[in-house]
Amino acid sequence: MGLILVVEDSLDNFDLVDDALDNVHSLAHAKTGLDGLAQAKALKPDLVLLDMGLPDMDGWTVVAALKSDPALASIPVIAVTAHAMNGDQASCLEAGCDDYLAKPISVRGLLASVERHLTNHRVSAIS
Repeated sequence: MGLILVVEDSLDNFDLVDDALDNVHSLAHAKTGLDGLAQAKALKPDLVLLDMGLPDMDGWTVVAALKSDPALASIPVIAVTAHAMNGDQASCLEAGCDDYLAKPISVRGLLASVERHLTNHRVSAIS
C-alpha cells in the first residue's frame, strides 16, 4: 500500500485511475500543476501519476520542479499523457519522469508500472 498523488485535470481520467488503484493504494488528487506541487510538498507521496497536459503549468515544468527539490526528487513520477507522438516518450523521460504511459491507459499497464516503481522506491529507501 502506498500514497499516490494523481495530478490530472480530467475527472474521467482520475476516476479510471481511482477505480484501478483505490482498493490497493491511497490516492490524493490535484487538478492543476501548482496544486500538484503543493500537495507533493505537503504529503510526500510514494509515487506521482502526472498528466503532462495540465491547464496552468505543463507536466514538464511540474516534473522539473519535483526533481529539483531534494525532499521530493526521489519520488517516482509516471507521465500519464495523451502526448503519444514519436518522441513524446523520450521527451517525458528526459524531463525527469521515471516512466511513461500513453492515454488511453491500459489498466494492466498502469498497475504493472505503479507496482514496479513503488517496489523500487521502497528498496532504494531502505538502502
